[in-house]
Amino acid sequence: MMSRTLYNTIVSTYFNTMNNSITANDLKTKGISIVSPFAEKGLETFIKVRGVDKYVVITVDEFNRLRECELTAALVESEQDLENGNFQKGSVEEHMERILN
Repeated sequence: MMSRTLYNTIVSTYFNTMNNSITANDLKTKGISIVSPFAEKGLETFIKVRGVDKYVVITVDEFNRLRECELTAALVESEQDLENGNFQKGSVEEHMERILN
């Protein structure tokens, strides 16, 4: 079963990509106040440059949540590597030799 967070992310992305877009010119002329209504609802704001989504504005809380998700995914991947024996032991010098050559 899909987690509630994943479901909400998919639904939010699907429905809000079209609705949360502003132009770079709107941001330039109206300032951050044009982004605030989306941020207050916890939604991202897409900024279009020449008609193409180019940037995304999110709240600091959402940014930190995404960073935590990335770190959790990296931890899970590292734990799986350890369980599967997908690692090497050696000195720093040996490691540098492996990655540089």
